[in-house]
Amino acid sequence: MAHKPVEVVEMAGNAGVYKAELGAPNFLVRSFMAGLFIAVGGALCTVCATGLDKTLGPGFKSLIAGAVFPVGLIAIVLTGMSLFTGDTMLIPMAVFQKKTRWSKVWNAWFWVYIGNFIGSLFWAYLMVVGPFSKGGGPELTVFGQNAIAIAEAKTLPYMAAGTIGLWSAFMKGIACNLLVNVAILLAFSSKAMIGKFFGIWFPIMAFVASGFEHCVANMYFIPAGIMLGANVSWGQFIQWNLIPVTIGNIVGGFLFIGAVYFYSFKKELSSMSPS
Repeated sequence: MAHKPVEVVEMAGNAGVYKAELGAPNFLVRSFMAGLFIAVGGALCTVCATGLDKTLGPGFKSLIAGAVFPVGLIAIVLTGMSLFTGDTMLIPMAVFQKKTRWSKVWNAWFWVYIGNFIGSLFWAYLMVVGPFSKGGGPELTVFGQNAIAIAEAKTLPYMAAGTIGLWSAFMKGIACNLLVNVAILLAFSSKAMIGKFFGIWFPIMAFVASGFEHCVANMYFIPAGIMLGANVSWGQFIQWNLIPVTIGNIVGGFLFIGAVYFYSFKKELSSMSPS
């Protein structure tokens, strides 16, 4: 059983209202857990895809990485945590439906972004002193070596390309969050747990396997590599990946999903409102 599309849009707006009213401490706790969950998916990608390009080819490696990463968003959506990329659609959707104010959007985005970053960094550190190193020492496992390669691949090519590299990261951010928020809407559409699971899983698999960029995932991937000794500085990470990807994610969630779906169902939403 599934909700009608217009009902899904209304539910997204209602969820945005609920999130907009959370206080800063609640935002930080929920967003810490969401950042941690996304990092769990990122760590699983790193481990499960290690070495596959040499044996089964890069396409199969991307498929496996995409297949395991969705565990993070599944956990976030089904347990009610707060993810910045999802909130770029949900809370503005509430504003479009005249259920909250723009000031609530900026407040939520600020606290959730910080909490996501802290949660991602925590899991990155846990992996660095855990499975990515041998006994927590300087010698790395093959998974740690792969984590370094991922961090460098997500930063150095953009730096080498210059301005067009920033544009590439921005566009990949748009595509990523378009798919992330489609996954969230599909989760709303289903009335059954299994439907929510697959509604989230397929779009997230698509964004990861395609090689798009997610700012919260990169709060895990690149810091983990930096902690392990990747040839990337914190400043380079922020300038050449985090900033353009974050802006792209906002455009993908806010404009391509939030604004588009509200506009598409604006008349039906008006008829559903109490007179």
